[in-house]
Amino acid sequence: MSGPTLVIELAEPLSPAELREFRALMVGLSSRFAEKRPGFFDVNVPAQRLGVEDRREEDWRKPFPLPLLGNASADEELTALVGCNPQREDRRRPFLVYLMGPGIGDESLFEAEHADEPEVEAILGFRPTHAVNVSACCNRGIDHVATALLTAAVMDVIGGVAKADLLDGQASVVAGLPGVLGFTDDDGMALGTAEFLRTWAGHPAFRLVK
Repeated sequence: MSGPTLVIELAEPLSPAELREFRALMVGLSSRFAEKRPGFFDVNVPAQRLGVEDRREEDWRKPFPLPLLGNASADEELTALVGCNPQREDRRRPFLVYLMGPGIGDESLFEAEHADEPEVEAILGFRPTHAVNVSACCNRGIDHVATALLTAAVMDVIGGVAKADLLDGQASVVAGLPGVLGFTDDDGMALGTAEFLRTWAGHPAFRLVK
């Protein structure tokens, strides 16, 4: 992927009802929807549908800051100032959002990503049986915010724990955020709830690892 990826770790396979809710969420959020297999969605998700608004002035040549979100709960509307070119920016936001694991698909990828993670399992309190990858296909600031918010929206439907790689120096900032469950890889990875992702996306130092 050319943009950031977040992973949702699951303690058990999705039930047929949960898979239907997952699909309904992606259909509702997407301006373009394709399902390559059950639980594998190739979609465009407009940032506005995630509560992110482009409030830049019409003069696109002026510099603007990276996305800034205020602290907000899952029930509050999220807004953002987005540092992008409104005349050139593709507002469709392409993503691959896909369930993987035994009996579902991408089994080898799942096994490779979960080959040896005792620290992760200790924090989670379970050994992941399946996971969902949320991968952005672009790497602008707005794509990082949209990835975090889309992942949180998926977690609202299917549950799970988010796994996020961190940039150098981010752990000390993330440690004070609500919903953080712990760190692994010498503070190079954080595990947390949907609340963590939404709050982290609103922090001035927010940036996901590409």
